[in-house]
Amino acid sequence: MTEEVQTQEQQTAAEPAPEAAASAPDLNISDLVALKSIIDVASQRGAFKANELEAVGKTYNKLNNFLESVAKKEA
Repeated sequence: MTEEVQTQEQQTAAEPAPEAAASAPDLNISDLVALKSIIDVASQRGAFKANELEAVGKTYNKLNNFLESVAKKEA
């Protein structure tokens, strides 16, 4: 039984998913702006624990700095 499961997992891992091969990831600046807004709203609503706030803040600041640099390049 275990051998069957391992064999099936190996076959599945060896074959790329048809959906993944057909479409490339689509992430753009507007998605990142939306993500920034999501982080902002979630933090205002208390969605993060106190010990998570440092990591969330650092990530938010990095994202914000990146978006500001992109905006400057476009201007």
